[in-house]
Amino acid sequence: MNTKVESTDSAVSPLDIAKYAAALLLIAAGIAGWYLLAWPTPVRVLVVILSVIAAGAVAAFTAKGREAREFASESMFELRKVVWPTTDETTRTTIIILIVVVIVSLILAGFDWVISLGVRALLGQGDAA
Repeated sequence: MNTKVESTDSAVSPLDIAKYAAALLLIAAGIAGWYLLAWPTPVRVLVVILSVIAAGAVAAFTAKGREAREFASESMFELRKVVWPTTDETTRTTIIILIVVVIVSLILAGFDWVISLGVRALLGQGDAA
């Protein structure tokens, strides 16, 4: 459990709004570059990728960006605590799941067959073939 006290400050500062606007302008510039530049396609793709990376870098320095970085950091810390199953455990679990899937599909096929027989009997379409 995280023992940090959550911040209740939900106001967005004017500087953050300017950063968001700059990030959107960078993405718009990359998209505009794609359509307006007469450069080879790989270069235009690179321009778009670089504009998205630059926009992400600008947005990362906003309050929400800091929260996202902190969340990612805490997630990586928690991920180190996970006890991953061994290969043998994973294999056994997969085999059990496959067996259960086959059994359930056979049960459902049986239900379908019984219901189909019942509908045919009600409609008077017995096995006259």
